[in-house]
Amino acid sequence: MTYRAGWIHYTNVAPILDPLVLPPGVCAIRGVPTEMNAALLSGRVDIANISAVEFVRHAERLEALPDFSVSVLGPVYSVNLFHTRPLEGLRRVALTAQSAMSVALLEVLLRERGLSPTLERAEGEAEALLAAGYDGVLRIGDSALREWYGVAGPLTPGRSMTALPNAARGITVTDLAQEWFALTGHPFVFAVWAYRPENPPPPALLQAMREARRYGLGHLAEVAARHAPRLGLPERVVQHYLWNFRYHLEAPDRLGLAEFAALAVPGHAPLRFGPKPGEETPHPARP
Repeated sequence: MTYRAGWIHYTNVAPILDPLVLPPGVCAIRGVPTEMNAALLSGRVDIANISAVEFVRHAERLEALPDFSVSVLGPVYSVNLFHTRPLEGLRRVALTAQSAMSVALLEVLLRERGLSPTLERAEGEAEALLAAGYDGVLRIGDSALREWYGVAGPLTPGRSMTALPNAARGITVTDLAQEWFALTGHPFVFAVWAYRPENPPPPALLQAMREARRYGLGHLAEVAARHAPRLGLPERVVQHYLWNFRYHLEAPDRLGLAEFAALAVPGHAPLRFGPKPGEETPHPARP
């Protein structure tokens, strides 16, 4: 039977998924985060790089790979709140329906500040929605990265990405991962690779994913060069964006995930992770 991998193939996972060669017996299905979250829970896919908040919300049904995540320590550049008023003055915020993770993070950050603006579903580019009357617009993924650069750029040869401004033309861009770091001092885990415990990924797929990650991280300039034209961004911007991510799931990342889980989903079931590389139960030898 074919093992179905549900991939959310944003640029942020390109160092893993671009070089990945699926082993025999595994096929890939692609979609946006909300689609893959639902596909995993319904059984339409067997493993997916799903939103961390969906992993937490359904912890009683899911298990995650112990050494894969999409995490950052500080800014992420692609999960942004664009706003024309200070955070404390926000009244109406437009939310994307593509990502439960970013919405949950925004809700936690607002609550921790004691803020409660009206949150409404609305799709579209940030500047168009701001012009339509929203005080804030939550944007994610590749489009959010492009729109952030539209406010913060351009990047000149003598300037660092970290020195780019977060405001221009009356628009402020608040990076939600940076806000999380300011609040907690921990990394933020956006996604994990999750599956149902009764149907774990085959060892050949895990090996292929680890080899792909090793290759991708060693060739970030190539990955950036491939994706920059599609994004309409300088290669240097895309390369900085990619090397900023943490693609493992180490102790600091787990601390951040546990803290977010407690704030976003109080009383959640214990989070479960599969055996670490080298600790997997060996398959019985064939006679």
